[in-house]
Amino acid sequence: MQPLRRPAPAITRTGVTAWLRQRVRVGLPLAIVCAWLASPTPAAVAFGAGIAAVGLSIRAVAASHLHKNVALITSGPYAFTRNPLYLGTAAVAAGLLVAAHSWTVALLGAVYFIAFYPAAMRSEERKMRARYGSAFDAYAARVPLFWPRRPPPGSAQPYRRNGEYQSALGVAIVLALLTLKLHSPDVKPGRAVSSPPPGAPAPPPT
Repeated sequence: MQPLRRPAPAITRTGVTAWLRQRVRVGLPLAIVCAWLASPTPAAVAFGAGIAAVGLSIRAVAASHLHKNVALITSGPYAFTRNPLYLGTAAVAAGLLVAAHSWTVALLGAVYFIAFYPAAMRSEERKMRARYGSAFDAYAARVPLFWPRRPPPGSAQPYRRNGEYQSALGVAIVLALLTLKLHSPDVKPGRAVSSPPPGAPAPPPT
C-alpha cells in the first residue's frame, strides 16, 4: 500500500499563486528596462533571432499537441519533457537576451526566469497530479520536468532511412555560401577589382 500524500498547506498554495500573479506585472516593466539597457549589434540580433525562432517552433509544436483539461498528453514533445511550452519560452527568452548583447540584461533575464518559472511548473504539476493521479505519476517517473531527455535508441533510424538529413545538409551548405558571400569583397562576376596605387587619381565615373 502506498503512503497517502499529505496535501500542501492551503496558505502555501495561496502564497505561490499570489507570487505567480506578479509574473506579468514584473515582466512588462523588466522588458522595457532590458530594452533600454541593451547594446545590440547586427550579429547579436541575427544570432538571437535564430535562437528565438527555435523557441517559437518548439512552442508551436507543443501547442499543436496540447488539449487542456481533456487528456494527459504524453506524445510529441511531451514525450521528452513535461513542459515543452516553458522550454520554448526559455529558448525565446535566451534568443532575446543574446540579441540584447548585454551582460546586465542577461543577468536580469536569468533572475526573472529562475524567480517565476520553476514555481509555475511545480504549481501546474500539482494540478496535473490531482487530475490524473497515478497516470501522471507514471508519466513523471519517465519524463523529466524541464530539460528534455535523450531520444530512445533507434528513434533516429527513420530520419536517416528517409534521407531527411540531406535537406538539412543542403540548407547548411547554402547558408555557409551566403555567409561567405556576405563577408567577401564586392566583386562583379567576370571583372576583377584592383586597388589604384597610392597617390593615383581616382578613375572617372562611367
